[in-house]
Amino acid sequence: MVPTSSSEKAFTRSLLDVLIRAGLIAILVLFCFEIFSPFRDLMLWSLILAITLYPLQERLKGPLGQKEGRIATLIVLVAIVILMVPIYLLGTSIADSVEHAISVVKDGGFHIPPPADSVADWPLVGKPLSGFWLQASTDLPGLTEKYVPQIKGVSLTLLGKLAGVGMGFLTFIFALIIAGIFMAHGASGSRSAVEIATRVSGPGKGPKIAELCTATIRAVALGVVGIAFIQMLLVGLGFVLKGVSGAGLLALGVLLLGIMQLPATLITLPVIAIVFATEGASTATIVFAIYVFVAGLVDNVLKPLLLGRGVDVPMPVVLIGALGGMVTSSIIGLFIGPVVLAVGYRLFWQWVRDQPQDTPNVPPTL
Repeated sequence: MVPTSSSEKAFTRSLLDVLIRAGLIAILVLFCFEIFSPFRDLMLWSLILAITLYPLQERLKGPLGQKEGRIATLIVLVAIVILMVPIYLLGTSIADSVEHAISVVKDGGFHIPPPADSVADWPLVGKPLSGFWLQASTDLPGLTEKYVPQIKGVSLTLLGKLAGVGMGFLTFIFALIIAGIFMAHGASGSRSAVEIATRVSGPGKGPKIAELCTATIRAVALGVVGIAFIQMLLVGLGFVLKGVSGAGLLALGVLLLGIMQLPATLITLPVIAIVFATEGASTATIVFAIYVFVAGLVDNVLKPLLLGRGVDVPMPVVLIGALGGMVTSSIIGLFIGPVVLAVGYRLFWQWVRDQPQDTPNVPPTL
């Protein structure tokens, strides 16, 4: 046997100590993440709201005094009072729409007209589609009984999504309250963020990284998500007051279109046309049409005011973040996803463009 030197033994012992410490730290991190994971979305949304609303708190410091806790509490209370009425109306509208659809199906008041003869002549899908459509128009209960498992699965999924919408609104209120607590300690929180970024990226880059993350969060939260949310409330309130069927679901569609950077007129114009076709031209319908049409275009006024203050984030990044967040975390992910993905995008490109300045430009040698 080859005798091992004392230096090799010391190196082996040191390496073993490092591996044991790293394993213990990894176990601790996994346990902390498992404990924190149920509150992840809530805390993320609270942090986003706190960062977004903190400049408003700074502006109100002069007129309302210098106590951050009192100003933060006032902001949260006013926001809850303003938001509770439209959120309650939209939630009630969604519940009424689902209940009405269920009652129509149960009472047999839902009738499907028979297909036209030309449907059967469509290539590939014409004959099966015509047969399915004809059976639905003549024997809807029998067709429903035939596809009970599939209908049950779709219904449970739809009810789960609607329940997620309700929980999302409730989570939003709780997140707003927690954001008020964060804002009450805004100065210390800002220092902590800079210290963490400095510890991770170094003293030269830490403050810039913290500033970049803050600017990106405010830009996306105000310029994309905030505008879409304001537009949803304005349009949805008009739908609810007019008594449009499915007003809550239509308002959610406006929210999704706003985050996807698509015009809300894709929903408002058909609704206006249906209202005129069913109720005719009257003072109420004309006022409704003008209000909803203007509310659907309010993003054109708000975008130059809010989005122009932000940083450059491509719209595909926002769209992927919105859709991915909605798939993974339901309605609350629709707000969190674009912000988190935009921050990751900006940090990635900051890292790509952050090349060492003292690296000599030496041509490659063969």
